[in-house]
Amino acid sequence: MKEQFVFDPLISKRQQFLLATQLVKMILKIDDVIKDEDSDELGALMNLDHSAVLQETRIFNQTPIRPRHSRLLLAKVLFLLYRGDSMSTNEATDLFFSTTKLFQCKDMSLRQMVYLAIKELSTRADDVIMVTSSLMKDMQPKSELAYRANAIRALCKIVEPSMLPGIERFLKSAIVEKSPTIASAALVSSLHLFGEAKDVVRRWGGEVSEALNGKALQGPSFFGGSGGNQIVSTSSIVQYHAMGLLYAIRQHDRMAVLKLVQGFSGQSRGWLGGAGSGLRSNMAQVMLIRYAVRVMEGDPSLFEQLQGLLEGWVRHRSDMVSLEAARAACQLQGASGQLLTAAVSALQVFLSSPRPTVRFAAMRTLSALARTHPDAVQPCNVDMEGLVADSNRSVATLAITTLLKTGNEASVDRLMKQMQGLMAEISDEFKAVVAEAVRSLCVKFPTKHSAFLGFLSSTLRDEGGYEFKRAAIEAIVDLAKHVPESREAALGHLCEFIEDCEFTKLSVRVLHFLGEEGPRTERPTVYIRHIYNRVVLENAVVRAAAVSALAKFGTVADEGLRKSVRVLLQRCLDDRDDEVRDRAAWALRMADNENTRTKYVRDDSTFALAVLERRLVEYCTGVRHGRVSLEGVPRISRAQAEEAQGRGRLEAMDAALVVGTSAVSAASPAVAGTATSSGAMAADSGAAAGMDVYEQQAEYASRLRAIPELAAFGEQPLVSSARAIELTEAETEYVVRCVKHVYERHVVFQFDVTNTIPEQVVGQVEVNMEPEEDTSEVLRPVVVIPAPELRCDEPSSVYVAFERVDTDVFPTASFACTLRFVVRECDPATGEPEEDDEGFDDEYSLEAVDLGPGDFMQAAYLPNSQALWEAMGADAEFLETFGLASFDSIASCIASVAELLGMCPLEGALTPTSKAAHQAVFTGRWMGGAKTVARTRMTYQKGAGVTMELAVRSEDPAVSELMVSAIA
Repeated sequence: MKEQFVFDPLISKRQQFLLATQLVKMILKIDDVIKDEDSDELGALMNLDHSAVLQETRIFNQTPIRPRHSRLLLAKVLFLLYRGDSMSTNEATDLFFSTTKLFQCKDMSLRQMVYLAIKELSTRADDVIMVTSSLMKDMQPKSELAYRANAIRALCKIVEPSMLPGIERFLKSAIVEKSPTIASAALVSSLHLFGEAKDVVRRWGGEVSEALNGKALQGPSFFGGSGGNQIVSTSSIVQYHAMGLLYAIRQHDRMAVLKLVQGFSGQSRGWLGGAGSGLRSNMAQVMLIRYAVRVMEGDPSLFEQLQGLLEGWVRHRSDMVSLEAARAACQLQGASGQLLTAAVSALQVFLSSPRPTVRFAAMRTLSALARTHPDAVQPCNVDMEGLVADSNRSVATLAITTLLKTGNEASVDRLMKQMQGLMAEISDEFKAVVAEAVRSLCVKFPTKHSAFLGFLSSTLRDEGGYEFKRAAIEAIVDLAKHVPESREAALGHLCEFIEDCEFTKLSVRVLHFLGEEGPRTERPTVYIRHIYNRVVLENAVVRAAAVSALAKFGTVADEGLRKSVRVLLQRCLDDRDDEVRDRAAWALRMADNENTRTKYVRDDSTFALAVLERRLVEYCTGVRHGRVSLEGVPRISRAQAEEAQGRGRLEAMDAALVVGTSAVSAASPAVAGTATSSGAMAADSGAAAGMDVYEQQAEYASRLRAIPELAAFGEQPLVSSARAIELTEAETEYVVRCVKHVYERHVVFQFDVTNTIPEQVVGQVEVNMEPEEDTSEVLRPVVVIPAPELRCDEPSSVYVAFERVDTDVFPTASFACTLRFVVRECDPATGEPEEDDEGFDDEYSLEAVDLGPGDFMQAAYLPNSQALWEAMGADAEFLETFGLASFDSIASCIASVAELLGMCPLEGALTPTSKAAHQAVFTGRWMGGAKTVARTRMTYQKGAGVTMELAVRSEDPAVSELMVSAIA
């Protein structure tokens, strides 16, 4: 229910809360629990003895029943359960049946405690279904109102799915009962039951719709009355729960959800039979907004239509609804400028709200929007400056950090001074947000580096936790990397920090950075002193990091400095820790060999850890036989690794700043499990969002090895597509993507297919590939592996394999593709096909699939590309100039070239800094073997398009010509 954003209302729990409060107070006054009048009350509860309490519960079997004493004992039992005490099945069963004897007492307070005890013990005891008759009796019309609602909740907690049809009529009538307490209890209980009995609960859609509309029911009421109209509850909390249950029932029917959104937004007046379609519950309106966003994300064709609804909700009279709509608009991908303007205008009004929670919600939404659309937030700058002095420090912090993102260079100094005064008054969480904001500004306003460094260094001297200190350190590191003028000052502040650093991880991080940047400065000896102090004064982990940093200073050209470093390293050979001694010995051995220094110190590339980890796991579990070699593990540059870390950091910050979530989750644990399963299958059929490209390649190889027909081609593909090719539109009936895998002698096409039609189950799914030209001399079809069955929104894969007739020939071809399958009708509610339906054959046309030279190239990072280029020489080079008049910018041209080449772009290759000219370098391995480097030079002239010079050098000269032909 929490995932569905549906919560039990206060109105239905108020009596229980008041009762629990009174009972706890009474427990604390019992003489046999508290002996000392001055003893700690919480300690008295925590000292309750499990066995003693169970012994006392024997009084439940006595006659007459003592309501007050029994009520207190039940409170003790519930406290033990909430505290986490374990209880055996026999103990729970005995206690459960003893508790049921208290139904003989008519005391209302005791009866409510009995309901609570039954619900808690039902998951631990056996044969709990025996209490059904007592609960059914309390649900009769003549019973007290508090009995009836709580009895429904308790009954739905213990009932089994097979018994649900027996009480179905009763629950359907309870849903449309005029009492909001009973209706709300029935709706929430139905939502709990939905995970276990979807088919039964789906039949209650009519009653749920009536409860949502507040419509009159015809006929006699199960709860009383012999005829006439029964007016269902118009309580806002009933609408809230009814909205959640109705969506749970219809969430897999896209059109039904669309009608739900349109009907209650005023676009389809009278849907579901109501004369009006307005919602009185603001919480139900909030849920409706989230459902609308989900429809927009799932069906782009409805984006424009529902975007107008979202704009209307932004202007809603309720702050809750308007804030939710504005938040959704700010998070929506592809939102129009008009919608963003409306959302920002509404949030601007909320910034002056007298309620701190509203100001904070608006400020946090604007802060998240400023990261991607700073220009859209600029109209709020004046209002945000007024919040800098807000009494709520969280609001003030977000205001300053947002102003830093949207302001200009002239306002930086003033904002930094204001922020300095706030740092002592805010929590570490917001201090980290401030440090991250300053980190992004370091690149935006490099001329203000002195102000940034002063602020960050002062924060390092203040008290704070690890996350805050780490964020400040990373901000200083980024500043030193991107602003060369600030490097030495930044290193000086870091040296000062490690002299009194209490966090080992941060000391190691700083020492590593000093080892990287210190040797490049004009006075490296300044930093050597601080590093060697760590060898003398710190723990073994920091000492080992300091030795590694010293080793990097031993690679400089100054012979005198190398001798001094060698002396310090020799002293480290006497360290008491073996790791420190080993690193010192390695550094001394390396210092005398130039080739070794270049390979192990100056080369900043590293292995793709996801691939290496997968191979080690497969080796340990017996999946992979033979030794594990690093030869096939791809390498990535430090710049690539830092870029990936930066993306993860920005995503984490956005998640911390964004209010709630933009997507609506499943309605119950069972539905959530289904969604998770579907998501896992989707991840299996392609790269999940944010998945590392090398981890994706390893995942492909693992799945291909699991198919016997394809496992015979080799242990893993030599090359796999970096990204899937979309062969259909996202909103079509069948969504198909293609991934290409190249082996030594075979080419495998993987088609990931998703059926989006709830009323159909398709089977025997395969893809027919027909080359547009005769390829029989170079490619021969080998095997087609169909998908046995495709249910709605459950992706599966179809494989088509070809054998290369001549391994020395790398074919290029275009294939016309057709999806063929057998269609059977099914029940959309269950997804099960009809038994007597044999189905019929059908087919679906797909986009053509091309096979080119880029598909045989592995996008691999090669360190020292300049040295490799020179080593291969001009004889291995193939150069050609192209006139690409169809491109209107260098950015679009370089993206297309990168896709055709299939190579790894080096730092800055895909992000041109000039609109007129650009240079880029790509590296890769042809069929996973021959190293290849490509260089491009581009110029753009309006009206003439892009002129590009492409030069390729490879260890195999024939590859150079093939790669140039990929563009031609």
